[in-house]
Amino acid sequence: MVESVFLPSEGSNLTPAHHYPDFRFKTYAPLAFRYFRELFGIKPDNYLYSICKEPLIELSNPGASSSWFYLTSDDEFIIKTVQHKEAEFLQKLLPGYYMNLNQNPRTLLPKFYGLYCIQCGGVSVRLVVMNNVLPCSLIMHYKYDLKGSTYKRRASRKERGKASPTFKDLDFQEMHSEGLRFDADTYNALMKTLQRDCRVLESFKIMDYSLLLGIHVLNKKLKERGSRGDSRRQGGQKVLYSTALESIQGGGKPAEPPLDTDFDTMGGIPAKHKDEKLLIFLGIIDILQSYRFIKKVEHSWKALVHDGDTVSVHRPNFYADRFLKFMGDTVFKKIPRLGSCQKPDVILSSAHLDDDMKFTEVDLATETSTECLKQTVLKQRDICATVSAITLAFLLLLIQKELRQTLFETAKGTPLFLHLKV
Repeated sequence: MVESVFLPSEGSNLTPAHHYPDFRFKTYAPLAFRYFRELFGIKPDNYLYSICKEPLIELSNPGASSSWFYLTSDDEFIIKTVQHKEAEFLQKLLPGYYMNLNQNPRTLLPKFYGLYCIQCGGVSVRLVVMNNVLPCSLIMHYKYDLKGSTYKRRASRKERGKASPTFKDLDFQEMHSEGLRFDADTYNALMKTLQRDCRVLESFKIMDYSLLLGIHVLNKKLKERGSRGDSRRQGGQKVLYSTALESIQGGGKPAEPPLDTDFDTMGGIPAKHKDEKLLIFLGIIDILQSYRFIKKVEHSWKALVHDGDTVSVHRPNFYADRFLKFMGDTVFKKIPRLGSCQKPDVILSSAHLDDDMKFTEVDLATETSTECLKQTVLKQRDICATVSAITLAFLLLLIQKELRQTLFETAKGTPLFLHLKV
């Protein structure tokens, strides 16, 4: 369903006059997105107030896409331009997206609140409204766009020269080589949420998504604030399940961060890196890329030149497994529990863990070994298929050459049976 409104510059019975050229405004799936907004506690008047009250704030785009990003003045919503194919794909996702949000509103997946199109002078600009992952009222000392791949996953020189650059996977391994450490319960909840979200994306055949990670370093002497310290988020949260801490917690009581109660944590997840205390903000972004034919061709081409397992574009199931392994082994680490147990934490039985997290470190090692073996078999299968294709092409060339030579000799009078080889 699409709602369309024409807005002439001179105005009409339904629209006011304005100083811009005539344009048409389209709203896609209005009922579905209205339900999503109600699910997250967003009232229609607050939604319009956030978007229309003050001019939008333009943000830089650290990625390779040509999308434009805008932030509402109250720090609640991100407005992103999307391509026609992405807008179509989002509309196809809506039934499955609806079911997933019904079953689990606490997720790190993007929360879409509206899809629109502005048509003016033969040009169509499509916009999607989403939740804002990184609050601007806190300074993000580090920002990362993580995929779990290594091929060309380093911030460019131009990006590094920005005031607030967004780094990538190889940069993280250099700058935070020891990973970000969480207490056991937070780590388990975070990885469980990531695993559930990745399986949802895999079922939709989605890949090439990223984890947007913001790190605020706490300083007891001086608590740094962003340039918009009077943001409405500080006055009270307006959108439900919008913070990182809410997104990974279940129905139990919220975890209490070991921080000064006078300091507004903005829903960040407490973590540590070496001797630094951190607040972590994160969310999965760029989920509107499906494993279509063009992506398959891109992976095959890059795999001929580089290791196919290191490039970003890959099969959805392999991409999800590689993504989770990188997050669970490299980015996020578990702080060992300090207790009176004589045995180390790695051999705790499943009875000591959450009912929802029935695994041990030994189980993880077994699963990792099994996964490595599976990845090795898949990689060898890909190599064999490539070699077979090359060999077949080479044999075809030899056969064609042999056939041409045979026909040439036959034309000169040489008997054909002399050229047949046993």
